[in-house]
Amino acid sequence: MGKLEVSLEEGCLLLRLNRPEARNALDAEMVEALEEALMRAAEDRAVQGVILTGAGTAFSAGADLSRFADEVDPRAFRWRSQVLSRVVHLLEGVEKPVVAAVNGLATGLGLALVLAADLRVASREARFAFREGRLGLLPSHGGIARLVRYVGLGRARDLLLGGVELDAEEAKALGLVTEVVPSEKLMEAARRRLEKALERAPLSYGLVKRLLVLATGVDLETALFLETLGQSQLALSEDHREGLRALKEKRSPHFRGQ
Repeated sequence: MGKLEVSLEEGCLLLRLNRPEARNALDAEMVEALEEALMRAAEDRAVQGVILTGAGTAFSAGADLSRFADEVDPRAFRWRSQVLSRVVHLLEGVEKPVVAAVNGLATGLGLALVLAADLRVASREARFAFREGRLGLLPSHGGIARLVRYVGLGRARDLLLGGVELDAEEAKALGLVTEVVPSEKLMEAARRRLEKALERAPLSYGLVKRLLVLATGVDLETALFLETLGQSQLALSEDHREGLRALKEKRSPHFRGQ
């Protein structure tokens, strides 16, 4: 069994972080495997959506801290950080549904991955911790920026500066989690969320996903233009014509991503 379990079943690419003895802390091998899997997800038409989860009792305790064992070379450290940030960004950038199934502790890089997912289902045992300050560090790889997007500046201050740790229900109340379920129902709930997302036309889903991210960093006029630009492309698609036919014929549409 590899440190990242990868399986494809009925269009769902299941990615399971598999280093439970280290609470699924991501080492270089896992990061490389995750990047490869996400590239496949983006490009392989057989992959309709992605579920990311962890083995054992943790989702992920973040990046492997062994990289701090030796003296830090700032240039090498910044380069490695760019690699980690790129993997998180790939999760957000895949134009297909991505569901995080949070089975336990999520902190550091692990929490950054959760925040980059489209939808986030948590077991009742899930915990969300902001512990970087205890190590003399700060949340990175989008850990601050995406948190502010989700909860706003005031609540982000409370979490990051107040040293708060959230349980699953508290995370849901803040909008960090889409749904909380018993641990034995976690994967079932994640698949249900994925199936619901897959009811949307693939081209539409991908563009909406990209525009949602862009909308947080551009002015209103730019956002409106990008929406109109995307809509003008979707209006030419076969999926749009199929949606209109299905509506007229009072049936479910059969989208092909064209």
